[in-house]
Amino acid sequence: MKNAYQVLHKVFGYQEFRHQQADIIEALLNNQDAMVLMPTGGGKSLCYQIPAIIRPGVGIVVSPLIALMQDQVDALNQSGVSAGYLNSNQSNDEQQQIEQQLINNEIDLLYVTPERLLTNRMLSLLRRAEIALFAIDEAHCVSQWGHDFRKEYQQLNILHQQFPGIPRIALTATADKRTRQEIIEQLDLHQSKTYLNSFDRPNIHYQISEQNTKAGLLTFIQNHHKHDAGIIYCLSRKKVEETADWLNQQGLQALPYHAGLSQQLRETNQKRFLREDSIIIVATIAFGMGIDKPDVRFVAHLNLPKSIEAYYQETGRAGRDGLAADAWMAYGLKDLMLLKQMIQDSDNEMQQRISHSKLDSLMALCETTSCRREHLLNYFDEETSSSCGNCDICNSPPETWDATDACRKALSCIYRTGQRFGVGYLTDVLTAKSNERIIQNGHDKVTTYGIGKDISVNEWKSIYRQLIAKGYIDINFEQYGALTLSEKARPLLRGEIELKLRKQTKKAAKKSESKAKSTLRDIDEELFEALRQYRYSLAQKESVPPYVIFNDKTLVEMTRKRPSTLDQLGQISGVGDKKKDKFGEQFLTIINQHKIHPWLQNELSDTINTTLELYLKLKDTQAVAEQRQLTVSTIYAHLSSAIKNETIQLDEIVEINDADIRQIRHAIDLCGEGGDDGAKAVFEFLNSEIEYGIIHCVRSSLGTHT
Repeated sequence: MKNAYQVLHKVFGYQEFRHQQADIIEALLNNQDAMVLMPTGGGKSLCYQIPAIIRPGVGIVVSPLIALMQDQVDALNQSGVSAGYLNSNQSNDEQQQIEQQLINNEIDLLYVTPERLLTNRMLSLLRRAEIALFAIDEAHCVSQWGHDFRKEYQQLNILHQQFPGIPRIALTATADKRTRQEIIEQLDLHQSKTYLNSFDRPNIHYQISEQNTKAGLLTFIQNHHKHDAGIIYCLSRKKVEETADWLNQQGLQALPYHAGLSQQLRETNQKRFLREDSIIIVATIAFGMGIDKPDVRFVAHLNLPKSIEAYYQETGRAGRDGLAADAWMAYGLKDLMLLKQMIQDSDNEMQQRISHSKLDSLMALCETTSCRREHLLNYFDEETSSSCGNCDICNSPPETWDATDACRKALSCIYRTGQRFGVGYLTDVLTAKSNERIIQNGHDKVTTYGIGKDISVNEWKSIYRQLIAKGYIDINFEQYGALTLSEKARPLLRGEIELKLRKQTKKAAKKSESKAKSTLRDIDEELFEALRQYRYSLAQKESVPPYVIFNDKTLVEMTRKRPSTLDQLGQISGVGDKKKDKFGEQFLTIINQHKIHPWLQNELSDTINTTLELYLKLKDTQAVAEQRQLTVSTIYAHLSSAIKNETIQLDEIVEINDADIRQIRHAIDLCGEGGDDGAKAVFEFLNSEIEYGIIHCVRSSLGTHT
């Protein structure tokens, strides 16, 4: 493990392992198998890359997508690791060169697709090579009921059969209990230890809205992510192209991606997304698995995904760098009905049952009135004890109302009209719309005609959607989506139970700064942009995505800490030895060109730094307090923290004179430090003649409690 820590620091530029990385790496180094479930962005790759570098031989990585291989290999090569891949995009000469490197043990890691791995030629090559380990990435693809099923994954138990002495590691970010068991069964990992990490992605803010409009999407992007990279998922190819065109008309850079486009256009659009800033990809689920871009600041869904697993994996492509990101989804009744019809059209009864169950779980997440994250984690059998404070429900709890009477009216209207009509028609009857169809059917004479005029059309649609989601209403797709009553509806109709529903959300989204910049102070933004621009120019020269040079999180840390030497730069997370030697001097030059006052080079909170910045200009605690709309005592508390942190010196605060300092120090000597009550004792000893905040500052300079 000593070697593992050296590789972690010198090659990858990280100071310590996260989650269970150290335990997993140690298991592989000891020739043991491992089954790993770790959230996207949690550092799964290091779990097999580091052992592959340390162990004799070549680490073979089974990866489902060519794009992922290329990104991983580019990143490894930039860090000084010898890595390669074999895929159909390479020429024969390129493939032969890599194959020879494999046999000669000249590379540390080799990436292959499962299809290639299973060929006789590839298996023959592996038998001639020295193998360090086998890593099976995106292992959930083994599940035939999953959303990313690849039949070749179910044949990968051949690795255990033909190479029984080589350790294997299966990794995924998305697997419920059933899928985890399938992975173990299909890949013959019965002897492996399972490492389960939290599914939680605390940096992602979850927001789900039932108001599905393009205008809502535009408002979300313009208010929160105007210059950020993002992914927007749509259910159909047509909607992908329409949405991308519309966003471009609104002045954003949006590119379409779906299986109906030519391979060349898909590759071009994907490459632009990976290598340029501020690009939005609008895509079907054909896009995304294995996309290793860490600075995706938002993932939006304009239609319902098929399951919570799909939602979790797709939203997990946001904020892989650990910085703040958004998962925004808007859905409507049409989405729900479309997914139900797709399930109904399946010929496989077991598949239907599983799909219905997964859709019910997804709708429960959408319609919940409690914390989204708590609901999401509970689905994956992870218990949480408190609300997250970082989802729309926690930030703005929805109102509920006693909808029993309205629901009975809605159900009665279905019954009185013969269970033959859809939501639009039923809503017209309830709100007393007089049209030819209603009159011809005689439904202007039924008892439910006009009994819902006090409720708006949109609210009735919301009621019907929630009743469908909760199982009180079924949909007859053979009769063009007519709504019918389920058995569950009977006690509600009879008045035997009460039902509360969510009120429609009408609050407009608050405007906020870009999530990418929310971790920066105003004074840091100029340097951050300069570093980002230089990184982009380097990436173009190196023909790699910018994040392969350094990701945004590393640039943010450079900006905040402003290192002045190569040794200091090497302490920044993500700066390994090769990158430090190759790029370090240029980045230090840019940092040196953007010097700031020493006071502001610290790791104190943003609010303290705002006070320090103002105090440098005004040299007056009262003036700073007025400008910040805070009390003078709060400003002194900020200054006290900066003194204790050794960011500033006591004699740099102009309001504190030598006479006051002498009196306070004398009082401290007589009263003692006194712990948290020490300042109060000094204040009283001095007959309340010296500002409480000044006493705090003097005590901080002495290293005593504040």
